[in-house]
Amino acid sequence: MEKHTAFISVGSNLGNKLLNCQNGIAALERSGASIVKDRSKFYKTEPVDYKNQDWFINGVVKIVTTLDPFQLLSELKAIEDYAGRSNDTRRFGPRILDLDIVIYEDIVIKSSMLIVPHPKMHKRRFVLEPFCDIDPKIIHPVFKKDIQQMLAGLEDSEQKVVLFRCDY
Repeated sequence: MEKHTAFISVGSNLGNKLLNCQNGIAALERSGASIVKDRSKFYKTEPVDYKNQDWFINGVVKIVTTLDPFQLLSELKAIEDYAGRSNDTRRFGPRILDLDIVIYEDIVIKSSMLIVPHPKMHKRRFVLEPFCDIDPKIIHPVFKKDIQQMLAGLEDSEQKVVLFRCDY
C-alpha cells in the first residue's frame, strides 16, 4: 500500500483544549490508516479573524498515511464530528476540535471540497510556529519558501503564540 506524508494542524478552544487536541491525534492513529511520526509542542494562541473568543491550544503533527487527500479530509471531519464539533459554528469561531491538512507531500489541490496546501497557512503563526518544531525546512509547494522563512515573514505584533507547558 502506498504511503504518503502529511502535516495536520490541530486546535481547540472549547472545554479541555489540550485533551481535545490529544484525543484528536489519538483518534487519527486509531483509525489504522495513519501513523503519527512526529508532533510539535502545544501552543496557546490568540484567535485570528474572529477575535471575540477564548484563546486556542494548537499544534501540528506529521503523519504517514495510506489515505489520499480526500479520504484523509473525510477522516479528519469524522474525528471532529465524533469529538462534538457542530457544523453551525461561526466561521473562525469557537470549536471543540479543528483538524486541517496543512501540507500533503508536495501536492497542490484546489477543489470545492479541499485546498492543499492550506490556503492561509502562510499567514498563520499558530500553524507555522508548531510546524517549525517538526521540520522548518519543508518547502511550501506554491510559494517555494520553507516554513521558517514564512514564519520570519510575519509581523512580530501579529497573532500572539505562547508555548503551552504540559506533559504529553
